[in-house]
Amino acid sequence: MTHSALAITWLGHGSFHFRTPGGQKLLIDPWLETNPKCPAAWKKPTALDGILITHGHADHATDAAAVAKASGAPVIASFEICTWLGHKGIKNVRPMNKGGTQSLGGVLVSMVDARHSSSIEENGTIVPLGEAAGFVIKFEDGLTLYFAGDTALFGDMRMIAEIYHPVIACVPIGDLFTMGPQDAAKACEWLGVKQVVPMHYGTFPGLTGTPDMLRKHLPPGIEVLELQPGETSE
Repeated sequence: MTHSALAITWLGHGSFHFRTPGGQKLLIDPWLETNPKCPAAWKKPTALDGILITHGHADHATDAAAVAKASGAPVIASFEICTWLGHKGIKNVRPMNKGGTQSLGGVLVSMVDARHSSSIEENGTIVPLGEAAGFVIKFEDGLTLYFAGDTALFGDMRMIAEIYHPVIACVPIGDLFTMGPQDAAKACEWLGVKQVVPMHYGTFPGLTGTPDMLRKHLPPGIEVLELQPGETSE
């Protein structure tokens, strides 16, 4: 079935579900079961065409193996994360690294830089999982979205704008572990996007950034798409 518009559903924190214009269902950064902001109806999604993971932190990858097993959907992530999932019995992995692009049913997924760490704690030990990344996703109709993942502001966001020309950006605004609203606004300016979806805020007391603070710093002409957890926008 073909749809005319991209549908974006925020599942709280940094987790998102996209229904592409071609009808594919993509899940990004699956932290669902213990995510206090994730609606109950989204705790165990199974009908998926792809799973994308930006980095290995527990609040982004905790449910990756379970969701991959339940759905059978391919996982696109760094080589290190795909290897880690392979040790958990996940065979349908599609590893890549920064600078690379691969096609997922007509959707082009490019891995780009992010300034953040990437690891997970298992049995009391920190397991390194490569480097954090972002994704540029070009959908079937040509619409391009930049998914920043967890990151600080970095100058090469201007290079992402020059090469990929994203129209929409999903960016963290919480501060403390990622950039805050002021830096996120500068990121949107450099990216040249028309719309921004704020994420990674409000989950814990330390994440103090808000969409209103983002609006305060944004240059004119950039729309803030403020979603509530479980809310879908086309």
